[in-house]
Amino acid sequence: MVYAPIRQDRSLPPVRVNLYSDTQTRPSEAMKQAMMRAEVGDEQHGDDPTVDALCDRMAALLGQQTAMFLPSGTMCNQIAILTHCRPGDEILAHESSHIVANEGGGPGALAGAVVLGLRGARGMFDSATLTAALREKRRNAPPQTLLEVEQTANAGGGSVWPVGLLTQVFDTAHEHGLKTHMDGARLMNAVVAAGVTAQEMVVGCDSVWLDFTKGLGAPLGAVLCGSTAFIDDAWRWKQRLGGSLRQAGICAAACLYALDHNIDRLAEDHANALVLARGLAQLPGLAVEEPETNLVFFDTRATGLTADELADKVRLDGVMLSTVGPHRVRACTHMDVDGAGIELAVRVIAHAIRG
Repeated sequence: MVYAPIRQDRSLPPVRVNLYSDTQTRPSEAMKQAMMRAEVGDEQHGDDPTVDALCDRMAALLGQQTAMFLPSGTMCNQIAILTHCRPGDEILAHESSHIVANEGGGPGALAGAVVLGLRGARGMFDSATLTAALREKRRNAPPQTLLEVEQTANAGGGSVWPVGLLTQVFDTAHEHGLKTHMDGARLMNAVVAAGVTAQEMVVGCDSVWLDFTKGLGAPLGAVLCGSTAFIDDAWRWKQRLGGSLRQAGICAAACLYALDHNIDRLAEDHANALVLARGLAQLPGLAVEEPETNLVFFDTRATGLTADELADKVRLDGVMLSTVGPHRVRACTHMDVDGAGIELAVRVIAHAIRG
């Protein structure tokens, strides 16, 4: 089967409020100026000073030995899996995690690894659930080599794994010889929401990455962190997958700008998400999940509309939403959506529901 790329329908009106994803953010003028001023070199040869500065800063931020710049978060996940695992290995992760649902079957296609999905509310599980999923070490059982968690848990409603819960599951994994990996796509949203430091949030991770293209507003880029030995091994996979870059400092400069200017303001996105959720909760037929960060999920079943039908209707009035099931809709707040945009979105959704 051939899948066509997603394209904007040029016949539709302009987007006024883009709640489709925080990946939709555009770099600010100040960020673009920082990119234009970046000192650059050949990243593949270790000669780009801006990339080096970003990697050094990220390693320090997350309490890791070293780091590696990559084009995307999905590449971070897949390179980490390829580095930690061998064909036939088993990865333990939540059944709704990004590596299960949104990376094209990458663990199986690239690493030859299988993922055992664990259940738990809001995209999380506890050490008891993990322990119950651990296999007896036998020759005819797949070796369990990696535990993966997603912070925040996207499909879990943008929920934040508490530090105590992370510590428990990481300790359990390490006790049984598993490595631990954190998909940190929205890690800084979790840090801001929980009021802890990034290092506190990732204690116990053998590898972890941060995506700069979501709430942090950069046009591309993610940084994978870990031990020196891990990153040395990961570099070979970066080379194999075409992730080695040339004058990447232009993009790394945007990430450095984001670290300086766009972390604390994530609290604004969380506040806007709460306002949006409370506004939507007043509309007839919508069952709205209380947000913890910048993701608002709601169910359309009682409105008589499917998720796609509602998304199509509001798009005609310039509001973009994403759908994640027959009746489940996701609205994502970010730096390009202000309070006026939230109010407009609620009005447009209300109009769509009332016909």
